[in-house]
Amino acid sequence: MKFTLSWLKEHLDTTATLDEITYALTDLGLEVEGVEDRAGKLRDFTIGYVKSAEKHPDADRLKVCQVATDEGDKQIICGAPNAREGITVVVAKPGVYVPGIDTTIGVGKIRGIESFGMMASEREMELSEEHDGIIELPSGEVGQSFVDWLAEHDPAKVDPVIEIAITPNRPDALGVRGIARDLAARGLGTLKPRDVAAVEGVFPCPVSITIEADTLEQCPVFFGRVIRGVKNGPSPQWLQDKLRAIGLRPISFLVDVTNFFTYDRNRPLHVFDADKIEGNTLRVHRAKGGETLVGLDEKEYTFAEGMTLISDAANVESIAGVMGGLATGCTAETTNVFIEAAYFDPVRTAYTGRALKINSDARYRFERGIDPEWTPYGIEHATHMILEHAGGEPSEVIVAGKIPDTNRAYKLDAARVQSLVGMDIPESNQRQTLTALGFRLEGNMAHVPSWRPDVQGEADLVEEVARIASLTKLKGRPLPRLDEGVSRPILSPIQRREAMARRTCAALGYNECVSYSFIDQASAKLFGGGEDVTRLENPISSDMSHMRPALLPGLLQAAARNQARGNMNLALFEVGPAFHGGEPGEQHLLVSGLLIGRTEPKDVHGASRAVDVYDVKADAEAVLAAIGAPAKVQILRGAAPWWHPGRHGMICLGPKKVLGVFGEIHPRVLAAMDVKGPAMGFTIWPAEVPLPRKSGATRAALQISDLQAVERDFAFVVDSGVEALTLVNAAMGADKALIEDARVFDEFIGGSLGEGKKSLALTVRMQPATQTLTDKDIEAVSAKVVEKVIKATGGVLRA
Repeated sequence: MKFTLSWLKEHLDTTATLDEITYALTDLGLEVEGVEDRAGKLRDFTIGYVKSAEKHPDADRLKVCQVATDEGDKQIICGAPNAREGITVVVAKPGVYVPGIDTTIGVGKIRGIESFGMMASEREMELSEEHDGIIELPSGEVGQSFVDWLAEHDPAKVDPVIEIAITPNRPDALGVRGIARDLAARGLGTLKPRDVAAVEGVFPCPVSITIEADTLEQCPVFFGRVIRGVKNGPSPQWLQDKLRAIGLRPISFLVDVTNFFTYDRNRPLHVFDADKIEGNTLRVHRAKGGETLVGLDEKEYTFAEGMTLISDAANVESIAGVMGGLATGCTAETTNVFIEAAYFDPVRTAYTGRALKINSDARYRFERGIDPEWTPYGIEHATHMILEHAGGEPSEVIVAGKIPDTNRAYKLDAARVQSLVGMDIPESNQRQTLTALGFRLEGNMAHVPSWRPDVQGEADLVEEVARIASLTKLKGRPLPRLDEGVSRPILSPIQRREAMARRTCAALGYNECVSYSFIDQASAKLFGGGEDVTRLENPISSDMSHMRPALLPGLLQAAARNQARGNMNLALFEVGPAFHGGEPGEQHLLVSGLLIGRTEPKDVHGASRAVDVYDVKADAEAVLAAIGAPAKVQILRGAAPWWHPGRHGMICLGPKKVLGVFGEIHPRVLAAMDVKGPAMGFTIWPAEVPLPRKSGATRAALQISDLQAVERDFAFVVDSGVEALTLVNAAMGADKALIEDARVFDEFIGGSLGEGKKSLALTVRMQPATQTLTDKDIEAVSAKVVEKVIKATGGVLRA
């Protein structure tokens, strides 16, 4: 949104400087993107006086002029038809840059005669399109800065141009009036009254308007009137200057009027050549599909079903809220004009403009929302301007439909400014602010003005009050302490475990990965996911269609990418959530690690070997120990099918309490994910680790027994399919208080044992705590060990 400082002052009575205005605009939420100093590029031009002008001896159209300047008399050759003795001109001396011709003036010879500068026209200085002759000033002293002269006599030409960024929720600031209203509410001036009286029509409007019943939602109201006997032509200079300053090209007065009110009041208008309207009737309707129109940009458009159109008795003549048609556009020959002021639905207008790829000022404003209640006033303002500058007789105003009801009110709770924003603003100031912004207050109810569609609740009233008061006045204050003494920990136990697990994995030599929480369905199915409950409604790609059920798929994908680039020895880990459902809370924290390749690089002095299950077992146990898991655990089989059935283990506190899993990834999974194996991994569930019974920071006293431990060896003959872990768990369960450890130290297969049998030898360590064990005590415990193992395995004690 662009506007000049003088344009703003037509609505705002202020003495504020440009810097004060631009600072206030940004502080109000209307961010200033730039200020164009139009006087800066003209700073080097000075005023001169033509003392003589003689015909060039070798050119009929050139004159050799002697021009008085601040550096004395200069000889300048000029080809302008109005170059003559006795006029005051604008001089560009050698070294001056002329923006209109993108040239820096130098000393040169023209047909053999030297020229020391140039006398400029308005187009050469980018002041207008006038280039028939050089500028003739009615006054001015020789050597005076031309910028200073313009500032005194024609300030509009050197007016600073301010450009601000408008957020989608502030359509009212797409008009200079709305910007001035905000500045007035801030206290930078007073909003000037700019109302006009209604123009009484002198004859009935010859053009009729109808809105079809199924189109009333897309166009609730349509105002129009005919002005006959107008004289179209170039706009007044002040209007042309305004439009050029903001980057618009003046076309003709009738068209320029609509552009003016688009920017001045955020009120897009359209003018039809009334004599070109077939049947003297206009109809607002939905497109059936396939209709065509040549727009004002001379491009042909084909309409889809449902678009809002304006047609006469024969053809489509306008795209409602977007662009008018070329056939009924106003030209220099137009003498009777029909003015349209309507309200179009923002959503429908946006869809239509996007589908047709038309970006117009009208669409930009209608799709953000204009003031529907100012529609009848807009047509009166335009009528006044046309009658004043183009003459003519106005008809009566005709109306189709009715203005949409935007009335709404919200309670003004003065205390909410403190609770929502943290600013202490007296209630009287709050009410004064809202009144200045156009709100109507009745008791504690604030009625929202029709030009503010963004205000939709009580919190928006608070925002307006705080915005005008300036959020820069907010002062930071520390939050009050909720507890006296030492503050409670900020992190939860799970958060502390997460950090400790991450640090431990890194210390073990793993590289951390941070992968997407989305994976493809095929990979998700390999790890028990890929169901509809975890499918994304709008995935960003086909490879990210489902929420991940585990962290291992992401690590395996990272491993495949590394292997494709020649990195074969990998140690990767990730700490993050996995998802077992699509509802809030249906996720769980995991710690996963992956080892692939060898323990060390090739080295003549190194001991390099392939990683195995025991490497990830040790790492998983280290992570569990770091996050506070009990030292005594069970290793069980029966993990998920993506683990190798005979080369994995579940770290458990019982059959139903699984803390983690370690082992080799199933070759089928590796083949599906294009990973060269074998690959070892582990997964830990930090939330499954029991919380300590004591929350204090002190450690319990170290318990060390001074009594001698006793070890006994047992050998059992069992079936070859019995796992060693079964014997260990059974032996440990014989006397949980006395037995400290049990481990397998020997295995024998074949020989006299026969087919399908094996011998496993265990060492059981018994640690007394209160008294030395006697032979009787040892034998009793040994008998329990034998009984438990035989019951669990079906084996026999080897003789």
